[in-house]
Amino acid sequence: MLVESTLMDRYEPLYFNANFRENASESGWVAYRGELVLKEGEVADAQGRRKPPVHVLKQVALLTSADQVMLLSGSLDTLQEFPFLIEKFGDGLKTGSVAVLFTVNIPDPFVTTTNGARLVFIPLVQGMAWNELIDLVALEKSDFKGQSAADKVVTVYRALIDHRFKFPEKSVEEAMASTTSAKRENHGAI
Repeated sequence: MLVESTLMDRYEPLYFNANFRENASESGWVAYRGELVLKEGEVADAQGRRKPPVHVLKQVALLTSADQVMLLSGSLDTLQEFPFLIEKFGDGLKTGSVAVLFTVNIPDPFVTTTNGARLVFIPLVQGMAWNELIDLVALEKSDFKGQSAADKVVTVYRALIDHRFKFPEKSVEEAMASTTSAKRENHGAI
């Protein structure tokens, strides 16, 4: 039996701390939640083992069709990591794609377009990207009732595709000129 390769298969080597990868009800669509390696650590020894990744997109929600990234959301520590993201995912981002990137070191939200895809950058120093994403499009628990994990990602994508962001249009290069020294705030048990 011939197994059809999908775009998600190509991204599998980037999986890091994966929560799930599963097919959605929509034919050919696959969802992933976890983290994605943007830049690998250097080779540490003669056996080819690597040091921990240098840059990681955290708290990822990724939805792909056979040949396109439909939704890419996650948290970047710095806007300066964005070129690594484009290197890995840029050819999958097309018209109809939505990327929402919660970014620690930007002072203000903005939108831009890359390869016809709408990219939204929102400052976030603490909090969970998934929860922020759901709040952004005013989805509630009842909107996900009875859905599989993958179909929940599809529901968020469908809400985002029609959402009108009231953020200024700005290029990533312009935004890089005004990044801050903000760091991610983690609060754990005391």
